[in-house]
Amino acid sequence: MRNKISVGVIDYLNVKPLLYGIKHSPVINDINIVETYPSKLAAMLLSGEVDMGIVPVAVIPEMEESYIVSDYCIACNGPVATVCLFSEVPVNRIETVLLDYQSKTSIALARVLLEQYWKVSPAFEYVKEEEFRHRITGTTAAIVIGDRAFEQRNKSTYIYDLGEAWKGLTGLPFVFAAWIANKPLPDGFIHAFNEANAFGLMHIEEVVQESRYKLFDLNQYYKYNVNYVLDNKKKEGLAAFLFLLKQIQSPA
Repeated sequence: MRNKISVGVIDYLNVKPLLYGIKHSPVINDINIVETYPSKLAAMLLSGEVDMGIVPVAVIPEMEESYIVSDYCIACNGPVATVCLFSEVPVNRIETVLLDYQSKTSIALARVLLEQYWKVSPAFEYVKEEEFRHRITGTTAAIVIGDRAFEQRNKSTYIYDLGEAWKGLTGLPFVFAAWIANKPLPDGFIHAFNEANAFGLMHIEEVVQESRYKLFDLNQYYKYNVNYVLDNKKKEGLAAFLFLLKQIQSPA
């Protein structure tokens, strides 16, 4: 009996079209699905607890071996709506930024943009608690990601979309997460997995109906805010991000 491939996924709205395709395609019979949040999934990929996953791209430099195994990803080419810096004051008056524990890439992108794009140097505080948005007050801002970012849009005075800011800094798309493996996987599986992702993207209407989300127009979100095809421009954006990330992580 063939061993199944362990595939880590994130239960976020932006992943649902890809997950829909996987669950409605024959490839589902070849995999075991593990659901968690982004930074936990990255840790599981590093430790070998999963074979591949839709993981934050900031984990790539930490991996001994990394393989981008699909033509699909979670990316944007402008405003992404679900990864934002929320504040009650303009960005140049922010003194502290709370960093959402759930995503390595969003934290890294925020650090790059605050330094390189907005040219500010606030203090950073990594928060472990599930709910911290009540602390967005005065000169304390926060990076909020995923579905909670939709909720926060109706509460904060200033909203800085990190996808839009990255586009302003580089002129390139931004890749938040990609299907990355920690070992080579069979070509036949990769082909079937790509077909499953494509199937999901052809059934956006069904995904929207299943989600029944009321805080944001999901048709707009899936067709305008999120880009799913990992094309050459996105690979260029990914390379630029990893280069800038290395710069801010290197000692002066």
